[in-house]
Amino acid sequence: MTDPTIICPKCGTEIKLTESLAAPLIASTRLQFEKQLAQKDSDIAQREQAMRDKEKALTDAKRDLDEQVADQVASQLKTERVRVAAEEAKKAKAAANELEAKARELADLQDVMKAQDAKLAEAQKAQADLIKKQRELDDAKRELELTVEKRVQDGLVPPSFFTCNWLPRQARRAASAP
Repeated sequence: MTDPTIICPKCGTEIKLTESLAAPLIASTRLQFEKQLAQKDSDIAQREQAMRDKEKALTDAKRDLDEQVADQVASQLKTERVRVAAEEAKKAKAAANELEAKARELADLQDVMKAQDAKLAEAQKAQADLIKKQRELDDAKRELELTVEKRVQDGLVPPSFFTCNWLPRQARRAASAP
C-alpha cells in the first residue's frame, strides 16, 4: 500500500503524507465536509419546514374554502327555502281565498235553495188549500144539486126558482137539464 502524497504548490516537491501530516488536513477536510453536510441538512430541514408550512397553509386554505362554500350553500339554501315558503304561502292563501269564495257561494246557493224550498212549500200548501176548497166547492155543488133535484122530484121547488139569479149558473143548468 502506498502512502498518499501531495505536491507543494511553491516548490513542487512531492511530500509523503503520513498520519501525522495528514491528520490536520483530514480533520480540516472532515470539518469542512461536516459543515457542508450540516448546511445541507439545515437546507433540507428548512425546505421540509417550508413544505410543511405550505401544506398547512394549503390545508387551511382548503378548510376556509370549504367553509365558505358551505356557508354560501347554506345561505343559498336558506334563501331558496324562504322563497319556496313564500311561494307556497302565496299558493295556500290563494287556495284558502278560493275555498272561502266557494264556501260563500255554497252558502248563498243553500240560502237560495232554502228560499226556493220555502216558496215551494208555500206553493204546495196554497195548491193543497186550493184543491181542498175546490173539493169543498164541488161537494157543496153536488149537495145543492142533489137537494134541488130532490125538491124538484118532491115538487117543492117552484119553476121560477131555476130562473133566480142567486143560484149559480151551473146549478141552474143542471136543474133544468133533463
